Amino acid sequence: MQPALFDTSIYISALRQGSDAALNVRRLAAGAPLWLSSVVLEELYAGAGVRESRILERLERDFDRAKRIVVPNLSDWTQAGKVLARLAVEYGYEQIGQGRLSNDALIAMSAGRVGIRVMTTNARDYGRLAEFRPFKWQIATI
Repeated sequence: MQPALFDTSIYISALRQGSDAALNVRRLAAGAPLWLSSVVLEELYAGAGVRESRILERLERDFDRAKRIVVPNLSDWTQAGKVLARLAVEYGYEQIGQGRLSNDALIAMSAGRVGIRVMTTNARDYGRLAEFRPFKWQIATI
């Protein structure tokens, strides 16, 4: 089964729903090996309060111990920039919110490089990114 990683939207939904959501999140992967993006981790920490920070520290520790954290490399950064430039030409800079898409592009490029499927609630942005650089992704609801 193809490995998967959740984008930030999945984790935010789970954190908002409480402890029962953790079980639902695990079910989304349907038995596939689960990975964590360092970009997702950064986004989560940036918006976390004290309670969430403790949960995130545990999440980080567990994925790090399992050696399942995807970190963008130089190629991922340059590919993300190229995809964002193409999106800006196709859809217009203001329409795509290029700054907002930067992290999603990094997640998509790094996951695509290592063959990991991105699971998200954000169909519009990941669909647009996939138009310019194919990678595996799917919609998930928690």
